[in-house]
Amino acid sequence: MKDIDLSTANPEFRKDIAQKIGLEKIDPCYQCGSCTGVCPVREVVEDFDPRRLIHMVVLGMRQEVLSSDLIWFCCLCNSCYAVCPQGIRFSRIAAELQKLAVDEGYVKQDFLDEFVKINGYLKDLCRRTMFNKVRAGFYGSHKMPCWQKHTKKKV
Repeated sequence: MKDIDLSTANPEFRKDIAQKIGLEKIDPCYQCGSCTGVCPVREVVEDFDPRRLIHMVVLGMRQEVLSSDLIWFCCLCNSCYAVCPQGIRFSRIAAELQKLAVDEGYVKQDFLDEFVKINGYLKDLCRRTMFNKVRAGFYGSHKMPCWQKHTKKKV
């Protein structure tokens, strides 16, 4: 495991992100790992870990987070939100991190051009994985209309 250098940490980073996504704070995340456990991306991208990215935001690791390729892999499916005991929607955090990375020049246009080529595949992968999880009995407050008709409700 790589050492973390917090000498360049920005303690305001977590407040900035929380404010931009409409939360009072991100601190309620207690690193339980529910988000990572249900994430369809995690099944094919081993390094993708929403819990770890949130922890890096809380630690103020702005440069490391915004320059990471991993923030681009969230397929915005909200499966993490369905299982988070604290009600944190990582997809909103990921979307904001992506905007900041572009706005602050952490990502180059050629990366974005290449990423567009795999983004459709990533979204399809997420959709298929979540359909399989729902069929297997996964319960959650799915917001995507195509999932709502397939989601079983507990009685």
